[in-house]
Amino acid sequence: MSGIRTYQSLGKLVTRLRDDLNDADIVLLYAYNRTGKTRLSMEFKDAGKRKTKKNPNGTPDTLYFNAFTEDLFVWENDLEGDSVRRLQLNEKSAFFNAMTELALDETIAQYLSRYANFDFDFTYKEIEQGKETVSKPDFVSFEKDGVPNIKVSRGEQNIFIWCVFMAICERMLDGHESYQGKKYLYIDDPISSLDDNNAISVACDLAKLLRRAAARKDGAGTPAPIKVIFSSHHALFFNVMCNEIGRRIDGESKVTHKRYFLHRPNGDEAYRLQATEDTPFFHHVATLAELQRAADPKKGKLYTFHFNALRSVMEKTASFFGHSSIVFCLKALNNEEDTALFNRALNLLSHGAYAIHEPTEMGEDNKELFRRILHEFITQFEFALPAVAPIPPPTPAPAPAHQEVPAQ
Repeated sequence: MSGIRTYQSLGKLVTRLRDDLNDADIVLLYAYNRTGKTRLSMEFKDAGKRKTKKNPNGTPDTLYFNAFTEDLFVWENDLEGDSVRRLQLNEKSAFFNAMTELALDETIAQYLSRYANFDFDFTYKEIEQGKETVSKPDFVSFEKDGVPNIKVSRGEQNIFIWCVFMAICERMLDGHESYQGKKYLYIDDPISSLDDNNAISVACDLAKLLRRAAARKDGAGTPAPIKVIFSSHHALFFNVMCNEIGRRIDGESKVTHKRYFLHRPNGDEAYRLQATEDTPFFHHVATLAELQRAADPKKGKLYTFHFNALRSVMEKTASFFGHSSIVFCLKALNNEEDTALFNRALNLLSHGAYAIHEPTEMGEDNKELFRRILHEFITQFEFALPAVAPIPPPTPAPAPAHQEVPAQ
């Protein structure tokens, strides 16, 4: 892979991304959790409200969605009465400033009906804002199957908040006066706790909205696009976005976009941005790069869940070549004896209760086995990994240690 650039600070990375949006409609970023995606989105937002020659009043130019957006909604669980549960909205946030005039309920409901089966109701109150009194949403309550004031699940809560944001985006693209001066959308990891089917549905709906943003025109018919940064750690979601944004649709102009893998290889403040425009499956290569770092005998640390990650990449690779099983990948490895051993190891060690949140470090035998499988796979399929020093071929290892095989 080529096109790697390193930025020593978030500020310099933001400058690069804003420059990219001068000649592209959308920038798609794939990055792992803990890379600094949320901080990057906030730095991008903050850069857009600094006073400059082009923006002497410091008018914010970015509408954004990230973890802070979700934090604007907090549960009030009615601990005393245990009956009136509601989601409280932070009245101090400018995010809700124009909710009364926007008339969002119908648009939110249209989106929500695609992903969930509960109803909602906003309650408003008058707020003193400077010398004016404005009506802002106070809280939202939920109903399901005729039962009022229910507490929805965390996943349902997240999808509801996302639908609110999508509805606000609709008004922004409509040119509502509350969003005059906004030039950018920054969307970071919009969905968590979603199954794959809903992830695909949400990605398709978002891609449709972003295509509309790219083709936006003002009241006079003059092009007035809203430029977009989208970032995610969710491999499936990211891949669907790449495919949907990249495809040509009859009657629509082409959406110009750039794709990057964003990573911090040493966990320091240096950010690496790697262009991947022609590689929608690049995140699997990125995963292999991370696995190779973890497998480094001197600097890495291998956990049992890394077998899950390797198996997933093998499955995607087999699928890419038109095969339904990782047997295709295993047959391409060194010899029949190794193939049988690798197959047994992947089947045993990529299943069971190996939680990422409570990781179990591999035993030495399995670490060596993992290194052998990874080395053979990368070598046989000639993957070019991003800025990773090659690991020397591991020495032969015995079969997986019995104590690490999960109980059946």
